[in-house]
Amino acid sequence: MRKALIAAVASLFMAGCTTAGPYVTNISSGGNGKLNVEKCAVKLNSFTGTISTTDCTSQALTVNDR
Repeated sequence: MRKALIAAVASLFMAGCTTAGPYVTNISSGGNGKLNVEKCAVKLNSFTGTISTTDCTSQALTVNDR
């Protein structure tokens, strides 16, 4: 019984935050045929009801116009 109670309490603590992603959050022109793409993960804290972005990365892509 005690192990089941400890497992239930532990699962409540682990269920408090969820992370999804990465998602593209911004695309902008880098000039001279380049695009800047920013990707971030989204984090939901269900205890406080806040949504935030984490683990952002940026990448420059060259676009060829034929």
